[in-house]
Amino acid sequence: MLILKALTIALPWPLRRWVLSTVFGYRLDRTSHIGLAWIFPKELVMQPHSRIGHFTVCKGLELLQMGSHASIGRANWITGYPSGSSQHFVHQPERLPCLIIGDHTSITHRHLIDCTNSVSIGSFTTVAGFRSQILTHSIDLESNRQSSAPIAIGDYCFVGTDCVLLGGSSLPDMSVLGAKSLLNKQYECRFWLYAGTPARPVKELERESAYFARSVGRVQ
Repeated sequence: MLILKALTIALPWPLRRWVLSTVFGYRLDRTSHIGLAWIFPKELVMQPHSRIGHFTVCKGLELLQMGSHASIGRANWITGYPSGSSQHFVHQPERLPCLIIGDHTSITHRHLIDCTNSVSIGSFTTVAGFRSQILTHSIDLESNRQSSAPIAIGDYCFVGTDCVLLGGSSLPDMSVLGAKSLLNKQYECRFWLYAGTPARPVKELERESAYFARSVGRVQ
C-alpha cells in the first residue's frame, strides 16, 4: 500500500483523483485539487473548489475534511496519532485525530498542525503567515503520560504569523490572534484582538470591519 500511495502522487490529477476515490474511498469533488503532496488520512472529504498545495504532508489522521473553497497551502506538516490499541492516549477513548476546515477558510504555508486530538477551524478564517504551531498534545507531568485536548478556531478569525495554539484552547468567532502570540486557554468574547504570551484580550475590534462580512474567503 505504501508503494501504491507513492505512485499515485506522480499521476495526472484526474487519474489520481479517480484512484484516490476508487481505491482509498476518499470523497473528492471533481473541482477539488491536490498538488504534489502526501495526503493520506484514513478518511478524506474535499468539497467543491477545495485545494491542497505542493509538498504538504498529512498522515495519521482519522479524518481530513475541507469545506468548499477551503485551501491548505504549500509545505504544511499535518500529523496525528492514530486511534487504536496503543498504550498512548488509552485513557482518552473519545479522542478523534482529525482536522475539519470550514468553507472559504485558508491555511497558508509552512505551518505545523498536530491533530493528535481534533482541530476545527471555522468558515472564512485565515491561518496567515508562516510557522504557526497548533499543538493538541503534550506530556501531563502529574500523571506522567501523554495527553491531548482539542483546539477550536471560530468563523471569520485571523491567526497571525508564527503563533502557538495549545491543546484545550479556543479562539472565538470574529477574532484576531496577533503575530507571535501563545493561545493557551478558551476565550468567548467576539470582535477582540488577542495577543501576547500568553494571549489576552488587548483591543476591541470594529464590528463593521469588511473582513468580518466578506462572502468570498480569499482576500485580494
